[in-house]
Amino acid sequence: MARARHVLDIESRAIARSAGLLDERFDRACALMLAAKGRVAVSGMGKSGHVARKIAATFASTGTPALFVHPAEAAHGDLGMITANDVVLALSYSGESDELVALLPSLKRLGVPLIAITGNGNSTLAREADVWLDGSVEQEACPLNLAPTASTTVSLALGDALAVALLDARGFQAEDFALSHPGGSLGRRLLVRVSDLMHAGEQVPVVRAEVSLRDALLEISHKGLGMTAVLDAQGALAGIFTDGDLRRALDRGIDVHATSVGDVMTHSPATIEADQLAVEAVALMEKRRCTGLLVTQQGALVGAIHMHDLLRARVV
Repeated sequence: MARARHVLDIESRAIARSAGLLDERFDRACALMLAAKGRVAVSGMGKSGHVARKIAATFASTGTPALFVHPAEAAHGDLGMITANDVVLALSYSGESDELVALLPSLKRLGVPLIAITGNGNSTLAREADVWLDGSVEQEACPLNLAPTASTTVSLALGDALAVALLDARGFQAEDFALSHPGGSLGRRLLVRVSDLMHAGEQVPVVRAEVSLRDALLEISHKGLGMTAVLDAQGALAGIFTDGDLRRALDRGIDVHATSVGDVMTHSPATIEADQLAVEAVALMEKRRCTGLLVTQQGALVGAIHMHDLLRARVV
């Protein structure tokens, strides 16, 4: 535990030190990536390569098109992934990784801007880069001061800083993030709308206000949503009758055959518009302490949605 705390202390201090090293070069790096008509090609060998993959993934999910290019494979054909419209972000703590240095002449011929994150400002990679970002650390967290630990943490943090700065500059919103994460919980929360999940047409339980309570119960049982919409003589939504309304009616000794549903329904029911987000339906159900909502569009009844529908869609 003492060793673990020591590692975390070294790495946290390394990140704090890195923040103090930021200068106008960071702004220039962001400007190059914002101006690019293509993608950010992120590259690195070994541990830096693993960090580069994560940085590319973070860029891609936050509005900056990016890909990872393995420098060794690039020398054997994968360099074709990089075009003159791209920007290259290269990671190498020493700044002398043979595989990356070997790519420099080709990148120069392409005229591709190069941003380098290294721990040595006098390295080949730093000197040849259009922008050099200082990724140096005072010590690694490894007790032998050999294994890349604090240095890779700093590189990763600088990549996150670039991604978030670009996100902010592009005006990237949560809805944009959801579009690149349609299968995740955020995607479901921000992309799924009530109209995607609601019961519509013949699936919607509907009765007229003048029908008997017994007939309303049959409609509820048949449609299986634990509720039914109640319409007035003109066909407009007048109320809702639910399982809860039934319990209250029975407590009062109501005759289910002689009583019309209009006499025991809930007036002014909670409704939600079809184009609202499904997560808004969840919030409204929690607020109203109900398990179902009638769905309207410009005031007209178009559907019904139950908490079970939201659970099945994993919106909740």
